[in-house]
Amino acid sequence: MFWNNQPQPFFILAPMEAVTDVVFRHVVAHAAPPDMYFTEFTNATGWVHAGEKAIGGRLYKTDDEQPIVAQIWGGEPGDMEQLAMHCKELGYDGIDINMGCPAKSAVKSGGSALILNPELAAASIQAAKLAGLPVSVKTRLGYSKLDEWRGWLTHLLQQDIVNLTIHLRTKKEMSKVPAHFELIPAILELRDQIAPSTLITLNGDIEDRAHGEKIAKENPGVNGIMIGRGVFHNPFAFEAAPTEHTKDELLALLNTHLELYDQHKKQIGRPFDTLKRFFKIYVRSFDGAAELRDHLMHASSTDEVRTLLNDAMSR
Repeated sequence: MFWNNQPQPFFILAPMEAVTDVVFRHVVAHAAPPDMYFTEFTNATGWVHAGEKAIGGRLYKTDDEQPIVAQIWGGEPGDMEQLAMHCKELGYDGIDINMGCPAKSAVKSGGSALILNPELAAASIQAAKLAGLPVSVKTRLGYSKLDEWRGWLTHLLQQDIVNLTIHLRTKKEMSKVPAHFELIPAILELRDQIAPSTLITLNGDIEDRAHGEKIAKENPGVNGIMIGRGVFHNPFAFEAAPTEHTKDELLALLNTHLELYDQHKKQIGRPFDTLKRFFKIYVRSFDGAAELRDHLMHASSTDEVRTLLNDAMSR
């Protein structure tokens, strides 16, 4: 099984809604590849009742993305089973169930709401397993109180999952407080007591590969590191050693992003303006960055963006 064949600690690009589609996953792979990829989260009930139009291009992938895990969510085990089966047919390597998303739309029928409904969480896991792919879970420490973590994680570890990714905050905390790194030793001890074969992956406030390796070294038993918002500050976050990247390197990576968008825009079905949320990743920390970013935000096509970038790189 691919989970057990990864280097340790292995590094994962976190699933982020409207961010980690096939285009941005390839951008990160071009800059500095992680060991594993997760999709954006896909709603099982939406797909079962409305098909592909309900999920857009969330499950579109290419053959070079390996290993890749489909992250799904929902509150109906039967729907979770059907979508997991579909993901297997699409060639995904594993299924990850989102039990931590704090967004209101997700909490209505899944996401972090499952923290408050452990029986449904367990039923969803068992349903997804029927597809025959390894099943993992991504969650938070609790819903509203930090001391919920032990009971909730105990329950998940009892479900015989291959990997448990823990965002080291509660749902209520969102990302407004520092991640609770102080709980890592106790979490590892709990895992060793209940499910020693379940891998533990950490998420939250991890900046880059070097930072993740430091956390893993300080906490023997950590198997994986997941980086999410860190790639917004540094798209090269998964490189082996931290490196200062030049203006030209950053703008060249944005050009790569544009090329990938043009290549896959039909499959993902996202309008040009959705690209604008990414410009700040590349256009920063150099003279004239704010002015260039302002011009880019008024562009209406990838060709117009390329013209602006070529002009900026020639200066």
